[in-house]
Amino acid sequence: MKIPKQAKKVFTGEIFDIYQWPQKMFDGSLATFEMIGRVDTVQIIAIKNNKIIMGNETQPDIKRGLTLLGGRCDKNEPILKAAKRELKEESGLESKNWQLLHRYYPLTKMDWEMFLYVARDCKIVSKPTLDSGEKIDLVEVSFEEFVDFFTSNFRNSWLSYYLNKLKAEKKLNEFKKVLFK
Repeated sequence: MKIPKQAKKVFTGEIFDIYQWPQKMFDGSLATFEMIGRVDTVQIIAIKNNKIIMGNETQPDIKRGLTLLGGRCDKNEPILKAAKRELKEESGLESKNWQLLHRYYPLTKMDWEMFLYVARDCKIVSKPTLDSGEKIDLVEVSFEEFVDFFTSNFRNSWLSYYLNKLKAEKKLNEFKKVLFK
């Protein structure tokens, strides 16, 4: 969901900004509406040697957990460039075979778009260059382990929903072909 043009920024934070605007109600009265803005983020399903590379990640405010690689886009950074940068920073991997799988707004009342990419044929080109607030150990998982993780864990609600839907419809092999083509 996009922030309306008439909205005014009332708070600037490190990650989140708050916007407010007067909204005419159905009865003709005015109410103040509010929305959060933040930079967009990317997530990457990285594939190397027919395995999916995930991160076992710890941040100062988050306990260790398995997650897709990715992170925040820099301001005005093209989305694919951000995905390539995040993949290399978090894993030391590069790919020349990228595909945008899905883009979506994960929350209402927040101007924040997520982009899910697959990066095929990844190669190690350097050591990871992690932020001071990140610890990431790379973990290779099979497609089946990947599906099991996301169908029982809702860290990425869209991907979890999508994989559960494919599982119920017995269409997981079609998705596997998209990832590993």
